Amino acid sequence: MDAATLNEIRDEIRGYPDFPKKGILFRDIFSVLRKPALFEALLESMLAEIKKKTTTVNAVTALESRGFLFGPYLAMKLNVPFIPLRKKGKLPGECVQTTYALEYGHDVLEMQKDALKAGDNVVIVDDLLATGGKPWRPLSSGRVTAFLSISQAP
Repeated sequence: MDAATLNEIRDEIRGYPDFPKKGILFRDIFSVLRKPALFEALLESMLAEIKKKTTTVNAVTALESRGFLFGPYLAMKLNVPFIPLRKKGKLPGECVQTTYALEYGHDVLEMQKDALKAGDNVVIVDDLLATGGKPWRPLSSGRVTAFLSISQAP
């Protein structure tokens, strides 16, 4: 991605102080999605970053809900399954779960128990939150081969 496009993406991401709680700066990515060419450039940049980080991907996971804006597209382009990580109680069937800390509290994520096989190479996609994949790790015996968020896109 060229520097001008990267700067345009950064300029489009708005900050809202004290949302959802006092002391939190919420970064709103939706203005990027309202510009199709910019959104496409961002997605293609994320895809290129995954290909730089790893050669073998068995699945793409994404954290609910803004990660779902990027994860399915990336999984489709990589020709691998998309595995959603959802909030507690939102997935049918047997699930595994983990609790993790947020800037403003705690949350529980779940994944369907049979979604991944032991040793699968997994890419985790989130929006701007730098969770580093920590919420996902206790959920699976797969290996995280790349963690990607908009803030890490080149």
